[in-house]
Amino acid sequence: MHIDFVDQSLRDGQQSLWGMRMRAFEAAPALPYLRRAGYRTIDLTGAGMFTVLLREYHDDPWGTLDFLVAGLGGNELRSGLRTISCAGFAHTPQAVLDLWIATLVKHGATSFWLYDCLYDMETMRHMAEVVTKAGGQPVPAVMYGLTDVHDDAFFAERAGQMASWPGVESVYVEDAAGVLKPERAKTLLPAIRTATGDIPLEMHAHNTTGLAQHNYVVAVESGFQRLHTASRPLANGPSLPSTEMMSVIVEDLGHTHGLDTSTFAPVAANLEEAARIGGHPLGVPAEYDPRIYDHQLPGGMTGTLINQLERHGMGHRLREVLEAIPQVRVELGSPIMATPFSQFVGIQAVLNIVTGKPYEMVPDEVVHYALGHYGPLPAPIAPDVLDRILSSPRAKQLSDWERPNPSLAEIRKNFPGGISDEELLLRYMFSDEEVDRTIAKGPVRTDPRRSANRVVDAILDLIGDPGGSRSFAVSTPDFSLKLRKAS
Repeated sequence: MHIDFVDQSLRDGQQSLWGMRMRAFEAAPALPYLRRAGYRTIDLTGAGMFTVLLREYHDDPWGTLDFLVAGLGGNELRSGLRTISCAGFAHTPQAVLDLWIATLVKHGATSFWLYDCLYDMETMRHMAEVVTKAGGQPVPAVMYGLTDVHDDAFFAERAGQMASWPGVESVYVEDAAGVLKPERAKTLLPAIRTATGDIPLEMHAHNTTGLAQHNYVVAVESGFQRLHTASRPLANGPSLPSTEMMSVIVEDLGHTHGLDTSTFAPVAANLEEAARIGGHPLGVPAEYDPRIYDHQLPGGMTGTLINQLERHGMGHRLREVLEAIPQVRVELGSPIMATPFSQFVGIQAVLNIVTGKPYEMVPDEVVHYALGHYGPLPAPIAPDVLDRILSSPRAKQLSDWERPNPSLAEIRKNFPGGISDEELLLRYMFSDEEVDRTIAKGPVRTDPRRSANRVVDAILDLIGDPGGSRSFAVSTPDFSLKLRKAS
């Protein structure tokens, strides 16, 4: 069988390990090699990446996307897409979602993996149709979770529905938390293969427990044709298996792939250098931790949770939070632990610990979830918890809430006239202050120049060579520098 690969180095790999903090100039040196490596698809962006780039660095996310797309020309490029929102956890009007999809397609991100962890199938199908009409390729996702509610038949039945939708070319299976075990994979993945007929299937699993490669082998044996991997510096741990090793495993199993293995080393070298200069961690194989099967935190959320706790002086309470999450997850009806529901569970666990009184403080998002505004609940919320949530004044205010559905023309009235679709989306998703600061900063930096210290080191090496230059000079309109070797 021929196995295709989907690269996750620039999206989920760096999301899981760097918290979405990869900037255009950090990716730049790796782009020519990724461009010709032979990937079936390169996963590239999403609303989360837009949020980090704009809020933390005031980098223009559209400019960043354009630079990456230009550097990866000729490849199918992908964006993540939730069914009811494109930024944050609040519901996004359909008109904005439509514009978001159309604008991403215009900029070159034409493939969309589409997910809804509550499996609101009617809404998922509608969004698949929106993507298709915009000229994109919908790839609906089966999001795996380890619960008493979601058995093999549940996942297989939903996968079969997705495979039947017009415009769908492949179906995507994701184990975001890395809690799928090979024993379960041997029943689940063949069931999904049977339910979906001949449509290509993609496997995306985080290596949180070190079992993802084993599950990929089961996936291939079950008839899955596409595997999601990342370059080794951005693989393993909470990230995905490495492309380097999975290509070897595929070959060892007797299958073929179309990757140019000569591109692996330069991609890895450039990403290692970016990690060193930017102070980002490298991926390493994870040690087995049985607690993962309890809290089921997705790879992309683990680092974020740690960073947020430390930012609020609560880093030392991580263990308490991890111990509280399993109970909160079950009390809230056992949702699949992926965005946004893993965040709902994690935030509620933190609040329960901080207040010392479970569910005394409940975020609006959890209230909306309890009221069914995000979709059908997988299982009933624990009665005493539901009573505490719904008895609050805020729950009474939100009980008659309906998803806002203004037209695009009505939305435009709230923003300056004449702005582009790109700016309109940014101003809708973020504050005017954040967008104004980003615009004022100017074009996004794409030059992969290194730190000043390394430049100085290079100059010293140059003039320190006995057979080399005896002087060096550089000047700009603002300054000049001359170095001369003493005789």
